[in-house]
Formats: sequence, C-alpha cells, structure tokens
Amino acid sequence: MSAEARLRELGLTLPTVPPAVANYLPYRVSGNLLFLAGQGPRGADGSFMTGKVGRDVTVDEAYAHARLVGINLLSVVHHAQNGLSTVRRVVKLTGFVNASEDFRDHPKVINGCSDLLVDVFGDAGKHARSAVGVNSLPENITVEIEAIFEIS
Repeated sequence: MSAEARLRELGLTLPTVPPAVANYLPYRVSGNLLFLAGQGPRGADGSFMTGKVGRDVTVDEAYAHARLVGINLLSVVHHAQNGLSTVRRVVKLTGFVNASEDFRDHPKVINGCSDLLVDVFGDAGKHARSAVGVNSLPENITVEIEAIFEIS
C-alpha cells in the first residue's frame, strides 16, 4: 500500500507547508537524502501547542503533539518531493522536548512521531532517533522534531 493510501486509511490530511520564519530552508536535498528543518506542533489553524511537558502538558498530550509534528514533517516531504512515493526509508529523527526540570520520559513523547512514521511507511518508517529534553523551545512549543529521509 502506498504512503498516500495509508494516510487516507488513517484519516489523515497533510496541511500546507508554512513559510520559513527566518533565513533558512524548510528542507534541503543532498544526494539521495532529504533533510527536514525542525517542525513544531502546529495545528490546522496555524496555532502551536505550547507549554512545559511534565508541568503544563501530560505525556499523552505531548505524544499527540509529536504525532502532529510527524504529520507536519510528512507535509514538507510531500511538498519537497511532489508526493511521498520517492521515500525509500526514514533514516533519523532528532526530537526535542520542552520539558520540566524533573521530566524523564522524553522517548515516550517522541514515540508519537516515530509511531506515525511506522504506521505510514511500515518497516521503511523505522529509524535511528534521539530524544532530548531541553529547557525551552521557540514560542514555548512542546516539541520540535527534525528528520532525515532517504529518497529515490
């Protein structure tokens, strides 16, 4: 089953890619790798999910935010490649969690994005990953994730 068909089966629609907010590119192709700039949990209305995970936001809520980031990352891939059919595999995710000082479940949060990518791409969605807790993120967003995809 194609990734687009799997998205439809999951009831997911990819949003429009927002413009970069500074002097950088939302993606860059180098050889057969597609590097995606960090994306945050931006809803369909353009608003961001914000707060400190472990204080203002639960693990389950942050997991959902990371899943939303995954959808936003797929939107960038779709825009960059005119679809998802060129994706051979997800290579690497780096996830940042805006966490309270005593928070320890960063991997459980980033699983929201990882699980989505496996749901969409199957075994080709399995990837190397880092899940890092940070003191702050832009606009106080809960999660930011960057990704590397292998493309054909």
